[in-house]
Amino acid sequence: MNSIPSLGVLRRVARVLAAVGVLGALMACQKHDASAGQVDNKLNDAAQAAGQKLDQAASYVGQQVDATRAAAEQNLGSAASMPSIRIDPGQLASSAQANLQGAASEANAAINNAASVTGAGLQTAGRKLQAWSSQNTGASSAVAASSSTSGDASDAQKQMDK
Repeated sequence: MNSIPSLGVLRRVARVLAAVGVLGALMACQKHDASAGQVDNKLNDAAQAAGQKLDQAASYVGQQVDATRAAAEQNLGSAASMPSIRIDPGQLASSAQANLQGAASEANAAINNAASVTGAGLQTAGRKLQAWSSQNTGASSAVAASSSTSGDASDAQKQMDK
């Protein structure tokens, strides 16, 4: 026999090797499928955790929005309500009377002050008038005496000329 294997044997070996290769590939795929499944599980876990965190954040933001809205509505309600103004007629009358008495007292003080200043001014004017009058009386007496003396002198002159 030849040392070269026959073509049929080679075909059979090739078929066996192909089958072994296919089986190996299938086994490798199963390992990859298993690790792919693990990756999928981990991705699902991460997605669930992220979803929970997003839900918590959305819930917190929703609570804050609701609280802010409630506070704003309360503030608007407070601002919209009219303030209550109560006027006690007795208190209003006594306050008005006190104000009038105060005004009357201030007016009386102003009138007294004006009268005092006016009186002092009139006294000063009176003294000045008296001083002026006494100066003019003395001057008019001197003028009268001078004119009577000059009148006498002119009469004497007239008499001499005669």
